Amino acid sequence: MEALEFPADKRAHRFFPMDKDDFLYPGGRSDDYIIIEIMMMEGRTVATRKQLIRLLNDRIHRDLGISLQDIEIVITESPACNWSFRGIHGDEASLSYRVDI
Repeated sequence: MEALEFPADKRAHRFFPMDKDDFLYPGGRSDDYIIIEIMMMEGRTVATRKQLIRLLNDRIHRDLGISLQDIEIVITESPACNWSFRGIHGDEASLSYRVDI
């Protein structure tokens, strides 16, 4: 919310927990290893995306005690016209937040 300047009620999360035997990961990682995948409409600056990644790394490490070595984050962007929510294409929707930050 901080990095992307989302309103407090803007939340859409999905969690995919996996059994340890079903989650293969590279050597040098612990059982705390996590992958965070973020899908969003394109338009944020490089600085905004880097701030989001920095905040996630810092807070996960600080608040959950997970080593930075065990955190992987990827952001995938897609044009607004490729999104649909509330029955409207993303490039036609009136959003309560900015994408061009």
